[in-house]
Amino acid sequence: MDEMNNDRRKLLKAASALAVTGMASGMGCAQTGGSGSSGAGAGSLPGRGEFVIRGAHILSMDAAVGDFVRGDVHVRDGTIVAVAKEMAAPAATVIDAAGMICMPGFVETHWHLWTSLLRPMMSTDDAKRGYFPVTNALGRYFTPRDHYASVRLGLAEALSAGATTVHNWAHNIATPEHADAELRAMRDGGLRGRFSYGTAQGAPNNQPMDLAGLAKIKQQWMPNDGMLTLGISSRNVGDDTNPLRGNISVDVARKDWGGARALGLPITMHTSGPSPITLLEKAGLLGPDVQLVHPLLTTTEERNILKARGVSYSTSPVGESQRPASAGVIQLAELLEAGVKVSMSIDLTGTYNVDFFQCMRFLYHLHRHRLGARVPLTAKRLVQLATLDGAVDLGIANRTGSLTPGKRADMILVRTGDINMAPMADPYEALVNLAQPRNVDTVIADGRILQRGGRFTALDYAEVLREATDAGKALQARAKQG
Repeated sequence: MDEMNNDRRKLLKAASALAVTGMASGMGCAQTGGSGSSGAGAGSLPGRGEFVIRGAHILSMDAAVGDFVRGDVHVRDGTIVAVAKEMAAPAATVIDAAGMICMPGFVETHWHLWTSLLRPMMSTDDAKRGYFPVTNALGRYFTPRDHYASVRLGLAEALSAGATTVHNWAHNIATPEHADAELRAMRDGGLRGRFSYGTAQGAPNNQPMDLAGLAKIKQQWMPNDGMLTLGISSRNVGDDTNPLRGNISVDVARKDWGGARALGLPITMHTSGPSPITLLEKAGLLGPDVQLVHPLLTTTEERNILKARGVSYSTSPVGESQRPASAGVIQLAELLEAGVKVSMSIDLTGTYNVDFFQCMRFLYHLHRHRLGARVPLTAKRLVQLATLDGAVDLGIANRTGSLTPGKRADMILVRTGDINMAPMADPYEALVNLAQPRNVDTVIADGRILQRGGRFTALDYAEVLREATDAGKALQARAKQG
């Protein structure tokens, strides 16, 4: 036992030293960008260097590369140089990954990160403290500093759970300064992501979104170093089926979506309630730049439309499974069968945690419960859904989503010797049926090692939690006064 403890102390000491030195000498700090002041600075991120992940069970999610029971991944300056059974890289730092799965990081495609600090105010047992009443009541009191603190809190959990990309679905942007704060939090967190600029809570449904503010943010933030992209999150289009969320007419949607398209930006929209797909098709609004969210009530004809128009769909299995039966069923199998692009997302963390393994598990078992083998769905296909398919959905599959030479180094190491995973047979089945966030050992985003040995290398979680907690208390106090 003493030897095991000594070995663990040596490992943690080595991991800490690795983080401090940035994997190699002379590595730079993270790029800064944007304007204005929104919350406290996050400090510098680890630098990029040259390293080899050695001896891992590699799941590349690239058919041309393949998988390796034991293999190496060579990374230099944030780019994947090579993936092979064995390689020599004498100038590279070695990361011993024996007993671990090396795979692409999870690519999350729809998450309201601004609501992260509201977790203490929410409840699944009290309707008055549900997600919609709480966000509707408190959303209008958010300051840019609140947005910064909340997004950082959510990203900390995302990182610890193995995400390397997130889609920040920001449907509470009162001013460009609020958007700037969220983008700063994303940049400071070090993960890749899309920021979808939305309309503030309580905004009039008959008025277009703040297109001038959107243009300002694009000018300030795009292009950057390739880590962040920009889009819009649209209010629902059609009948006002949810009075606690914005629902706009087709005419207003044409203004919002037309403004986004004039800026070359993609569009995302919820489809909660009756499916709006036929309405959007008749209005000529659908296209490959559109992502819909929550596939619950689509018809065969609508799925054919989605396929023809190149529209993608993001499913949030944990949140969707909490809805009543009248809201519909998660239609993953139907979408896959129709050839529609699908991805996986978290949605929110107010009433559940960030767990991509759980999301895959939900989808896997729900599929088997509903359809059995009628529509084939394997564990490997679900891992693809959580990685490469997310990159395809967000339009960044040329940069991430698979361990392909030439792509950026967005990857994770998952321990297979932990008590809930060992002994491992098929790695895909182990990830879908057995794994938990606590098995995520290492997280690398764009070649930066952000977590090693289960510990953050740069992020000060105590500070992040303190800022979010203080912001939440101050927010509640303002709301009471208001």
